[in-house]
Amino acid sequence: MTDKIVNSIAGRLSLREPQRISLERLSRITEITPLTKDTPVRANNHSPRDIQSILDIIKSEYPSVADFERDFPSLCFALATGVGKTRLMGAFISYLHLAKKINNFFVLAPNLTIYNKLISDFTPNTPKYVFKGISEFAINPPVIITGDDYESGKGVRQEYAEQQRFGYAFDGDVHINIFNISKINSEVRGGKAPRIKRLTEYIGESYFDYLAGLPDLVLLMDESHRYRASAGIKAINELKPILGLEFTATPFTESARGTVFFKNVIYHYSLSAAMEDGFVKEPAVVTQKNFNPSQFTPEQLEKIKLEDGVRLHENTKVELETYARQTSQAIVKPFILVIARDTSHANDLQKLIESDEFFDGRYKGKAIQVHSGQSGEEKEEVVDRLLAVEKNDEPTEIVIHVNMLKEGWDVTNLYTIIPLRAANARTLIEQSIGRGLRLPYGKRTGVAAVDRLSIIAHDRFQEIVDEANRSDSPIRFKTVYLNPDTDLQKNKTIFTQSNLAEKILGISKPESIISEKDNKTSNKSNPLFTGTEEQRAAAAVFSVIKNQEHLPSTKNLLDPAVQASIIRDAEVAYQPDPEILPGVSEKINMQAIVEKVTKAVIQDTIDIPRILVVPKDENTIGFKTFKLDCSSIHFQPVERDLLIQHLRTNSQETLSFSTADSNDDRLENFLIRGLIDFEDISYDDHADLLYVLCGQLINHFRSYLKSEDEIRNVILYHQKQLVRFIHAQMLSNQYEDITEYDVVISKGFTELKSTAYTASDDTDITDYRKTDFDKSKIGRMLFGGFSRCLYPHTKFDSDTERRFAIILERESLKWFRPSKGQFQIFYRFGNEHPEYIPDFVADCEDVIYMIETKAKNEMSSAEVLSKKESAEKWCNYATEHNLKNKGKPWKYLLIPHDEVKDNISLKYFEGVSWN
Repeated sequence: MTDKIVNSIAGRLSLREPQRISLERLSRITEITPLTKDTPVRANNHSPRDIQSILDIIKSEYPSVADFERDFPSLCFALATGVGKTRLMGAFISYLHLAKKINNFFVLAPNLTIYNKLISDFTPNTPKYVFKGISEFAINPPVIITGDDYESGKGVRQEYAEQQRFGYAFDGDVHINIFNISKINSEVRGGKAPRIKRLTEYIGESYFDYLAGLPDLVLLMDESHRYRASAGIKAINELKPILGLEFTATPFTESARGTVFFKNVIYHYSLSAAMEDGFVKEPAVVTQKNFNPSQFTPEQLEKIKLEDGVRLHENTKVELETYARQTSQAIVKPFILVIARDTSHANDLQKLIESDEFFDGRYKGKAIQVHSGQSGEEKEEVVDRLLAVEKNDEPTEIVIHVNMLKEGWDVTNLYTIIPLRAANARTLIEQSIGRGLRLPYGKRTGVAAVDRLSIIAHDRFQEIVDEANRSDSPIRFKTVYLNPDTDLQKNKTIFTQSNLAEKILGISKPESIISEKDNKTSNKSNPLFTGTEEQRAAAAVFSVIKNQEHLPSTKNLLDPAVQASIIRDAEVAYQPDPEILPGVSEKINMQAIVEKVTKAVIQDTIDIPRILVVPKDENTIGFKTFKLDCSSIHFQPVERDLLIQHLRTNSQETLSFSTADSNDDRLENFLIRGLIDFEDISYDDHADLLYVLCGQLINHFRSYLKSEDEIRNVILYHQKQLVRFIHAQMLSNQYEDITEYDVVISKGFTELKSTAYTASDDTDITDYRKTDFDKSKIGRMLFGGFSRCLYPHTKFDSDTERRFAIILERESLKWFRPSKGQFQIFYRFGNEHPEYIPDFVADCEDVIYMIETKAKNEMSSAEVLSKKESAEKWCNYATEHNLKNKGKPWKYLLIPHDEVKDNISLKYFEGVSWN
């Protein structure tokens, strides 16, 4: 039952793997230890909890838990910044309520910033609501009590006395108390106890004592490394919760004796693991190539770092906009964090940044200071701007701070850090990057500039690189070199509409205009309408036609009834300019405009149906029978009491041989127990295959090991690696068995999506027929001069693609390179279903081709074949639809790069198999 609840919560909250593992461990803890203030020792007899016994039980399964370090069972989940500790709190509360009927929770914050953030995140209908997807809480949201409103009495249950008297568990609303640690601190203030500990008449005791008396109070501590001081520990112990759950990215404290690590960590997911798994940005250290800082004064060096940081920032802005336009997502506005020495230095920096001499005054009004010396209206204004720094309409692009931005300031758009304060490299790394690691889109995009956090460190470059490459460093840096002769600020996003959109709407976006320096390579389409009001009317017609995409084909737009309907709707949609002379709009010939726009749509569109493929029955995931490839496996027996030293951290552990659980007669069972832990493997469905595969591996061991005892030894010591090894090969032989599909054609044709590229201001459009250019730079070039391409210019990823465009210009009626989201074809790759974007689509006399050009050595790769299978399935459905409506069939072509030559025809590619 609990496994089902764990799976349900993990799915509904879209938990990441580290969050899911944490939830599974909490679930296990609740199974093996009592969640009560008493420990049953015999029937109907209870005594105070034996904390040591509970610790021994937990330690037997999780040896890292050496001590609770509290007067109650308390476990620390150490998850790296940016992985999602607050959402994990929501998952924990959901699980404990749904699986264990726990209703009372106390969430503790270390400071006012995090306190306010937690209140927001636990409040329904807020952007980061932690229970989004938990239907039980949608119907009956938890009661939220805070350090500001607890005296209203809403946190006190009238049924509490009856619950105590009759001993039943109250199954009512969930109550979540959110408090700042300062509200409950046990230290006496001016002779008085904190207000929460003072007598409250309506309950006959203090609210603190009321909470401490609840039989099911669970304590959740955010940033728990902040509660290790004696006063904080005392206050927390006095709450007497049945369980403590701690959350931090830094499971240690610093003392005069050095670093003191927590003894109650049950799960640690490090920053390096988060970077490896792509949950946070990739940090990079930035300098100029061949830069010698000793040649400059400190003031000169400071200005160089600021200027280079801004140059990189401007380039990042362009890359972010380009990515957003390409993927139809919200544009992220990045900002720079400058770390100043002190408040005086911060003032000087802001004056410099906002001066006319700094990039011609471009950053006036775009920089703010944040430091503890601010107060009153000045502080309120800064805080408001700081909290709104992610919003595109907020002008701040540079934040200057003096050691004030701590935990709780969670932004996703910090992309550049310029440290100008003296600090050792380790401190610089750990304190700087913590605030900038969160990803704006929640996951890595694959675009380096969008996924990167840059630290400008001309004078500290080698020191930081050396520190980051230490074996105990929590991170690994990439390096970026700036060319001082290249002005990154001159890069911009080029927004490209289809020829059709430009014909009808004109050049509506200034970023579409590129300086061509008198070359004649662009085929920008001449607008169909030159008059302003005709263009307004044409835009109205175009919007109405896009609402006709449910028709089987663009040719259906010529039907007289459809034309009449478009005219009627366009006359309603058309809004003349209110400032034009009276009567001008009456001269608009809507019928003529509709005919002209319709003709253009048919001429400059390839009918691309919107195909939705939905399985009629539930997917059955299975695995083909195959022979396990064991050639890379050559494990040897391990001696007892192995000493393992980790190269990255230099930490040591001893692995002792144990005979526990090693008496299973059948060796295969040791491996199968691990394999059935994978979500996509069911013992009932796959047992036969599992025994075959594990038997093959054991037979491989028998081919070189001397005895069954040696084989048992190898399997016990390397079980995890062996299980992952088998599962990885199973994934490559996985299939989905779906007997029938419902195929829904929701649209007969779809508008060509706009796209965007990053290029410098002086980018020329190169004629696609030219060959005298540096092929290694083709990914940064724009090509034009086409007569049959449906876009005025495009980019190519390889010279093979450029050469293939020459064939398409010669042999197709029209062609284009699709953008993300145009087809919405998805293919299986491992456990994921990425979108497949083909290289080309070409409309010819009697067929429409979907085309992929690929390096010859990649033609038979699993990913390429999976894309091919999905694309061919899409083409089959599109063909069936088109033939029913007197259209052309679709065919998929997968072509090796070395076959793309000017003398080859498209028909040749269609008739050849490359297998």
